[in-house]
Amino acid sequence: MSSSSRPACLACGSTDVSVFYEQSHVPVHSCLLVDDREEALRFPTGDLELAFCDDCGFIMNVAFDRSVHDYSARYEETQQFSPRFQDFARDLARRWIDRYDLHGRHCFEIGCGKGSFLEELCTLGHNRGTGIDPSFRADRIEANADVTFVADFYDERYGRIDADAVICRHTLEHIADVHDFMRTVRVGIGDALDTIVLWEVPDVTRVLSDTAFWDVYYEHCSYFGAGSLEALFVRTGFEVVECFTDFDDQYLVLEARPVATPSTLPPRRQWVADLQHLRELAGGFAAAVDARVRTWRTDLDDARRRGERVVIWGAGSKGVSYLTALRLGDEIDCAVDVNPHKAGKFMAGTGHEIIGPEALVDREPDVVVVMNPIYRDEIARTLDELELHPKLVTV
Repeated sequence: MSSSSRPACLACGSTDVSVFYEQSHVPVHSCLLVDDREEALRFPTGDLELAFCDDCGFIMNVAFDRSVHDYSARYEETQQFSPRFQDFARDLARRWIDRYDLHGRHCFEIGCGKGSFLEELCTLGHNRGTGIDPSFRADRIEANADVTFVADFYDERYGRIDADAVICRHTLEHIADVHDFMRTVRVGIGDALDTIVLWEVPDVTRVLSDTAFWDVYYEHCSYFGAGSLEALFVRTGFEVVECFTDFDDQYLVLEARPVATPSTLPPRRQWVADLQHLRELAGGFAAAVDARVRTWRTDLDDARRRGERVVIWGAGSKGVSYLTALRLGDEIDCAVDVNPHKAGKFMAGTGHEIIGPEALVDREPDVVVVMNPIYRDEIARTLDELELHPKLVTV
């Protein structure tokens, strides 16, 4: 990529950006409910061209086209049907309530999804809340908390954010213009410098180091390590209180407060170290993915020759990306998911049927490929309860 054709980094503005990983014809959505197999096979696709900013470490899909997305009530992103995830979300809510005295306060969540976390935060802390998300559905809320929901995207139209805490979990990675978005949030907070800002995104350091190609998909156009995430917040008018990994190091959690003037200080030493580490990981990612894909293809071809029935467990983004990257068809019988709203639907791009765990009794799988290792024990218990004993393989 010549310097004249390089896109500017959407986090820091640098043009020292280079593509390090490409994949073509991937579904543009992986959490949109698809009603029939033919629709799933015809699902719109786009390209991945992940580019690394050598100045700040931000990673973005430079082939991303935001116009193809349909974030609506059909979007089914929640992991709340998993007991393991419920425990994590509840513990995170309690930690934030205790640490920042969120009792009787107003909590504003950007990208609240179906609203379960905001309800938890408001119920546990006796807070009132406002949640905004285009995929919100009123019929999925228990209405046990003092929460108002808006089915929309957050932008400058909403003006002043009159809240004690501003929360955004697993939304920033879906936004291309991350600098502009964070400046919009900062302007919305205004001069309320005691507001606590609580963010959560996937940690790209783990994705790259684990060669987790199933965690790279079209909906995620922006990827952060700890250094690049902190740098973005500092650059857009915040002071970072803490940044750490959670959920088996899969997520980055950042806690910050607004400042009157964005910092112009040079990068912190730990950011420089993080940048160098990400630079090295990005440089070897494409070759590592190719090798891992070949291994998976060989293993699945061998399983098919032995007449084994293989299913994947996890019909969300990881599952779609795994099936798509491996170009899988009848090597996989179906996809399993604990979210009952996905049962009877089909995987975007490959058309695999989605079933609930109980339906596995009739399938009697020989191998279950677990899309997220953190759920392995939970899945094993469910299989035991169903008196099924397939081989469990984690990605």
